[in-house]
Amino acid sequence: MRTSAEPQSRYEYPAHWEADVVLRDGGTARIRPITVDDADRLVHFYEQVSDESKYYRFFAPYPRLSAKDVHRFTHHDFVDRVGLAATVGGEFIATVRYDRIGAGGAPASGPADEAEVAFLVQDAHQGRGVASALLEHIAAVARERGIRRFAAEVLPANNKMIKVFTDAGYTQKRSFEDGVVRLELDLEPTDRALAVQYAREQRAEARSVQRLLAPGSVAVIGVGRAPGGVGRSVLANIRDAGYEGPLYAVNKAFPEDLAEVDGVAAYRCVRDVDGPVDLAVVAVPAEYVPAVVAECGEHGVQGLVVLSAGYAESGPEGKERQRALVQQARAYGMRIIGPNAFGVINTAPDVRLNASLAPEMPRPGRIGMFAQSGAIGIALLSRLHRRGGGVTGTTGVSTFVSAGNRADVSGNDVLQYWYEDPDTDVVLMYLETIGNPRKFTRLARRTAAAKPLVVVQGTGTAPQGHAVRATRLPHATVSALLRQAGVIRVDTITELVDAGLLLARQPLPAGPRVAILGNSESLGVLTYDRCLAEGLRPARPLDLTTGATPEDFHRALSAALADDTNDSVVVTAIPAIGEASPGDAELAEALRSAAAGVPGKPVLVVHVELGGLAEALSAAASTAPAAVRAAGIERAPGTERVPDAGGGAHPLRPAERVPTAAADRAPASEAPRLIPAYPAAERAVRALAEAVRYGQWRREAAEPGRVPEYEDIDEKGAARLIGELLERGEGLTISDAQTCELLAKYGIRVRRSLPAPTPDDAVEAARALGYPVALKATAPHLRHRADLGGVRLDLADEEQLRRAYAELSELFGKPEELRPVVQGMAPRGVDTVVRTVIDPAAGAVLSFGLAGAASQLLDDTAHRLIPVTDREATSLVRAIRTAPLLFGWRGSTPVDTPALEELLLRVSRLVDDHPEVVAVTLEPVVVAPHGANVLGATVRLAPPPARDDHGPRTMPAY
Repeated sequence: MRTSAEPQSRYEYPAHWEADVVLRDGGTARIRPITVDDADRLVHFYEQVSDESKYYRFFAPYPRLSAKDVHRFTHHDFVDRVGLAATVGGEFIATVRYDRIGAGGAPASGPADEAEVAFLVQDAHQGRGVASALLEHIAAVARERGIRRFAAEVLPANNKMIKVFTDAGYTQKRSFEDGVVRLELDLEPTDRALAVQYAREQRAEARSVQRLLAPGSVAVIGVGRAPGGVGRSVLANIRDAGYEGPLYAVNKAFPEDLAEVDGVAAYRCVRDVDGPVDLAVVAVPAEYVPAVVAECGEHGVQGLVVLSAGYAESGPEGKERQRALVQQARAYGMRIIGPNAFGVINTAPDVRLNASLAPEMPRPGRIGMFAQSGAIGIALLSRLHRRGGGVTGTTGVSTFVSAGNRADVSGNDVLQYWYEDPDTDVVLMYLETIGNPRKFTRLARRTAAAKPLVVVQGTGTAPQGHAVRATRLPHATVSALLRQAGVIRVDTITELVDAGLLLARQPLPAGPRVAILGNSESLGVLTYDRCLAEGLRPARPLDLTTGATPEDFHRALSAALADDTNDSVVVTAIPAIGEASPGDAELAEALRSAAAGVPGKPVLVVHVELGGLAEALSAAASTAPAAVRAAGIERAPGTERVPDAGGGAHPLRPAERVPTAAADRAPASEAPRLIPAYPAAERAVRALAEAVRYGQWRREAAEPGRVPEYEDIDEKGAARLIGELLERGEGLTISDAQTCELLAKYGIRVRRSLPAPTPDDAVEAARALGYPVALKATAPHLRHRADLGGVRLDLADEEQLRRAYAELSELFGKPEELRPVVQGMAPRGVDTVVRTVIDPAAGAVLSFGLAGAASQLLDDTAHRLIPVTDREATSLVRAIRTAPLLFGWRGSTPVDTPALEELLLRVSRLVDDHPEVVAVTLEPVVVAPHGANVLGATVRLAPPPARDDHGPRTMPAY
């Protein structure tokens, strides 16, 4: 047998095939190529496999591997013979290999494009989705090596393996011969295969987060012997919250005879715990964490919440420590929240987990909250707490995650969990950074179609400790792309809470029409003005006067809600003076009962310093732990009113009803309706405007459009041309002629232009093209700069052409410096620009705007993620502020926007079909009353990435 020093392959070790994956049960495994150093691991692995599984693999009893077998299964050339292994704790749990074959099934090399594939999964790990993950990765490897089909022979009784192949989503053929099922899989990715992959990814990542948020048992490691300290505090928080499962306190410094701490069983090491530990909360100094992780891994702990600091946030040394932490945890199949985390909270009545530094358990509710830093997490919980005067405030929290440095579990993972969580109706996220915007956008689009997702996004400066993909896109562009995915983008924590509380219990408005009523004319006018500023369509405010009674409010609100011309209602209220003034509880009940009569329209309240009403609104909601009495509000013992610091919003519910956890956690369709109240008109209207825009997005998302098929597109011809061009260099901007040839294969015609190095050449070019013509300087400093005078248009004859040539030479220098070209005149229209870029973080982006300095100065450009649908192309054209110029502004002739939209769709198809096309610029595109003419184009090519978001499932590399 060869040693590791011997050459074993035609290729270097393919390190980019290594990947960490999340399995079906939420655990993790590492997938990597098998090498000659794995002989002992392979033998040990095979010994753990049952005789039945061995029989299914080899179609005969095969108790042990021979030396020849071991050599064959560990020596690969990484081209025609490839083996991958899934490992946990450094040991194999499953293997897969392919061997390239030719006609008749004989071993072969390229260009043969078929391979036999076979799997073997250790019995203890069957049912975890290991084989499905391995199939995704070995298929990606095969495609990279030019293999297009897999063939597999399976015994009919091996139902599990047959299901792995048939459920993968690939186009396949199935036959039965000589007692064996033969399966052939076409490895070209299909929409179904991608859907299957994404569905498996969602289930696995959601399950991995669920194991962290709903553990069956918890150990806090680093509990101090004396009161105080992080570990002791978290232990008390878990205990006091009423956690339902076994709880353990762990510290290696505990005396050997210590049995418990604060009533919790105490141990010196997690390995000493007699029973499983699902979640370990780690609160020891960073230098002791590796030993703790090893003990947890050996004991079978499923996940870690690492509160310890001293990692990437502390500098380069800490960054290396963080990388080692993630690698160590993943080696044991564990996931990590943190390090430098604030903790996690789950208010479900059968869990009641407060594994965080928050001293009080939030009230149960239906809002999921995610923050990266502890400070922001504290601010979010505090804001909700203050507004209700109770434990959490308002509708309450379902789950809360503060991920710290998010070295492993990120917002994407938690979003996967909340997508299918029946206890969460609204998601609030404060994202200082987005590590993988492309994936986040994909997940956000799917989540937002089911439940509101409200996000505060950082400005792009990554805190130390956050691994973030570099992006060339401006912050505003990334924000715009998120909005297109259905994300409700806000700028502050206050706006985050305001929008979230409205969406948590109020229905989405059907449109922008707003009714305004209340007992203050000035507050109504202020609300009216803010509605106009937010793009809403308010009706004139209805002034009920300061003498309005609860019955007046009830009557007016009922009428406004019943009016088909209103989509939502804003109620304004100021303090009333005198004995006849309405009681706070009575007014709250009047508004609630009126809103209950027409449940399909949202209602908001704007109040001004109504202390009693604010208490009534808060107590009538799910946020205050106080019982509401007929004569007012009686606070629960030990609670005090917390002064409002301008945060949050009050909800409204019947004053006589005592809120319960069951009501708080009931689905939105079943829960009592809450009416949010805001201390300022601008806050209420901003929240309403976000709800209106989100409602419109939901309606449009129900019919997402399609990516059109065009019969004249030559995809294969374009692929051949791109391959030929890339053979000449790693990355290149192709020539004008090559650009025209490539674009033509997608039905994009570039108006012909001819070089004119001399006046005589210009005349000959004009004769060939036909007058009238344009003369353009194409030197880099003059290209697309008509404002500098480097373009002469509508040259009707030779005399005008020669005069223009002389003028350009006199102004800008010699012809070799100008690089002049002659081009036939296009019909007059509106000059536009179409661009695509491949951003490392966001992916392929299509951009559109008008040409000219004004649009560039104002950054008036709209963007969409590729592939673009027909509906998105239509919205893209209309998204820029200068769009009226395309539709007959000030009496001008409208231009052919359908032709422009088709051009956008064709460019999108080109970039989506060929990832080697990394940049396209069409400038200018003159959109005339009939047709769109491309006058200039550049295309840049580069080798495609080995893996992208459509590749096999992987966790972020660390």
